Amino acid sequence: MRIGLLTGGGDCPGLNAAIRAVVKRGTSELGCSIVGFNNGWQGVIDGDARPMTRDDVSGILVHGGTMLGTARCHPHKVEGGMEAVQETFENEKLDGFICIGGDGTLKAAGKVSKALGVPVIGIPKTIDNDVVGTDAAIGFDTAVSIATEAIDRLHSTAESHNRVMVVELMGRHSGWIAVTAGIAGGADIILAPEEPFDIDVIAKRIKHRHRYKNFSIVAVAEGAIPAEGSNWSGKPTLDAKGNPIAGSIGHEVTKAIEAATGFTSRLTTLGYVQRGGVPTAADRLLGTRMGVAAIDGIVAGESHKFTALQGNHIVLEPFDTMMGKTKWVPEELLSAARGL
Repeated sequence: MRIGLLTGGGDCPGLNAAIRAVVKRGTSELGCSIVGFNNGWQGVIDGDARPMTRDDVSGILVHGGTMLGTARCHPHKVEGGMEAVQETFENEKLDGFICIGGDGTLKAAGKVSKALGVPVIGIPKTIDNDVVGTDAAIGFDTAVSIATEAIDRLHSTAESHNRVMVVELMGRHSGWIAVTAGIAGGADIILAPEEPFDIDVIAKRIKHRHRYKNFSIVAVAEGAIPAEGSNWSGKPTLDAKGNPIAGSIGHEVTKAIEAATGFTSRLTTLGYVQRGGVPTAADRLLGTRMGVAAIDGIVAGESHKFTALQGNHIVLEPFDTMMGKTKWVPEELLSAARGL
């Protein structure tokens, strides 16, 4: 079989592990030819392809990002995009695609599969961990490890200067990084999109804490929002799509805390630092397992599905499981974050 391989959406650590697994398993064990497309679905539309061998993926396991490049491109949203994908599929004499991406890229993969009748298997990757149907996505563990280390480092400077340190973490729609890294890093207050905040309650908690501790750490997801009717005058800056711009909500929360408490407050915005660098062992392993499952599945005739970690097993889930949905942080974790 001749299989097209691409990565789409935002980059994250662990993508190269999945690419490596698809190529090595496909070429060495299953007798496949792997065709890599540069820059996601845009590369498929443009026909920007290259053959991939074991030599091409040698040594990439420890590297962050993606050797294939990536782009936020969805064929169904580009004029003539679906027709171009069909043309590339035929010109390259492909038998199917393996698409590695987040919720947007996987939704596009599902639409390609259904509309064109093209065999597609997806692999979920996103540091936001918001893909429904899988316990974890590639990149999440590394992002949480980076965010946790940042919070660890903020403790010493916060205590030395008697400050409130606010750290803004990625997570526009769900607060997986803020909640998990906040718990792991010992943040005193954690704000996530799933649970709108009341700045007066936050100020009261910080004042109470400062009776016996001279500093506080506040972890804020970039998509955190104030509770309706609460005492809030902040105005986060939004981009053209209505999404909060990095640093925006963190800046507003920092100002509001300082005004309400009188304590010196400072903001740290990690931003893209969370998406870069060497992948953790967990992400290398997850990427490898999902890559193997994807190539095995498409060779076995599976299609319109994505790899998913469920418990200790990698399974194939229909795209319909995740399309149009968001995996929210469960109440169990939110409760744990509130009670610390």
